Amino acid sequence: MAHHPRVITLGLERIERLLKALGSPEKKLPPLVHVAGTNGKGSLVAYLRAMAEAAGYRVHVYTSPHLVRFNERIRIAGQLIEDDDLDDMLTECEEANGDTPISFFDITTALALLAFSRVPAELGIIEVGMGGRFDSTNVIEPALSAITPVGYDHTGFLGDKLEGIAWEKAGIIKRATPAVIGRQREVSAQVIETESAKLAAPLFRMGHEWQVTPQEQGFRYESDLLTLDLPAPALVGVHQIDNAATAVACIERLRAARFDIGNTAIRKGLASVEWPARLQRLTKGPLPGSLPPGCELWLDGGHNEDCGIALGRMAAEWAKEPAALPLYLIFAMQTTKDASGFLRPLARYATAARAVPFPEGHAAYTPHEACAKAADVGLDCVPANDIGAALEDLLATQPAPMRVLICGSLYLAGEVLVRNG
Repeated sequence: MAHHPRVITLGLERIERLLKALGSPEKKLPPLVHVAGTNGKGSLVAYLRAMAEAAGYRVHVYTSPHLVRFNERIRIAGQLIEDDDLDDMLTECEEANGDTPISFFDITTALALLAFSRVPAELGIIEVGMGGRFDSTNVIEPALSAITPVGYDHTGFLGDKLEGIAWEKAGIIKRATPAVIGRQREVSAQVIETESAKLAAPLFRMGHEWQVTPQEQGFRYESDLLTLDLPAPALVGVHQIDNAATAVACIERLRAARFDIGNTAIRKGLASVEWPARLQRLTKGPLPGSLPPGCELWLDGGHNEDCGIALGRMAAEWAKEPAALPLYLIFAMQTTKDASGFLRPLARYATAARAVPFPEGHAAYTPHEACAKAADVGLDCVPANDIGAALEDLLATQPAPMRVLICGSLYLAGEVLVRNG
């Protein structure tokens, strides 16, 4: 992997050169949906895939990062890429690239597009890795673009001004190509609208061309041509209503492009959708099995301020429950993330926290440093050697039953899933 540095340099020149050497597989794909955004884009991809597959379509999907196995990133017509195919196409990409340095994400994106070009499908869904304008995935010509909420993340690469981050995300919008826009702060919305106007790209925006209204048992989706009362999605959290509704807006645009995805398929997709480590309750395996009866163990890969706000809203809902369980956090975070901003919305509801080491290979806060960040927002925190030790310490020092939320990173979430089997 010497030619695939983990150091990230944004730009399309490397992948464009490699794709040309591979025979331009990006030009041999089914209609594509290109998804950018700071938060919710993975969930949006999961909803879209579930709805399209419920309608009988074969769907290619490219997402990142993976949680447990690299193969999770590349789903070919409904199935994760096989190890043998992955090895063969990686070799093919390596040979086409030669000795020219190229990033890890560049070559994996090229590999995914090559794999998709060789298997028939009716739809492809491509998730941006970071930003959008100069992301490796922005070599495609989508039939539809979608932008989920824009917030602060990857500021070392995208800058710390929301206008600049929104400009990067809006870079996936293509000339005269429709774009579905999820809930946005006003400054982000203005940037997206300005960029789309330059390209004569029609926008389909939450709060303008379509609306979402939460209801007791689900939500209502409304546009000029469609009104649907829909059940709550299988993914947990108030924020998932917005993500699910954004998916319905995308489906409405795909219908206009003659995709036959009916209301029944939308409902089936909402019920069947799966997206691990997004407010996922762990009920089986050694970790939840180590807890006394009545305890709950939850896992979420959120790691920025907006994720903290979403988790805080969920914690507020938990706190309203009769005989609500006390909430405890187990977390680890990278030093590139705003730990205090992430923890602050949760500190009001969490009784205490345990900080654990971050998975190796990443610049991250030590448990003691993470505890200092927790203390900054008034959250009592104690360092622990690992997830198991953190759970043992909570059980030894705090009254059960309890609700434990493991959070702060998708990398940590992946480690938890591996440990839990």
